Amino acid sequence: EVQLVESGGGLVQAGGSLRLSCAASGFTFDEYVIGWFRQAPGKEREGLASISSTDGSSYYADSVKGRFTISSDNAKDTVYLQMNSLKPEDTAVYYCAARYIALGATAQTMGLIPFEFDFWGQGTQVTVSS
Repeated sequence: EVQLVESGGGLVQAGGSLRLSCAASGFTFDEYVIGWFRQAPGKEREGLASISSTDGSSYYADSVKGRFTISSDNAKDTVYLQMNSLKPEDTAVYYCAARYIALGATAQTMGLIPFEFDFWGQGTQVTVSS
């Protein structure tokens, strides 16, 4: 059974940091791109960052570039999202998702379109207070 389990969310003041974790199981980790997404109330789900453990490539949305860093620990089948300089507008439910990676593709070429990702976690709430 495929499982993606997010953790690390919580309440933080503006300017603070959080590190989210996504623990994967039930599939071959290095055959998939893992992405982080978020969804705020009344807004569409937004792709933030993705990483391929096949070649180590990563990809970031412009909205988080320079503030968020994605990384993976292949030994633990876990992907992390380090979030710094958090703003109130970062408040949302954060999800990780997995997408089978095409031969020769990179995280960037696989993109961050939510409906193209096959498996999803249950989400973790991040709230940034002003």
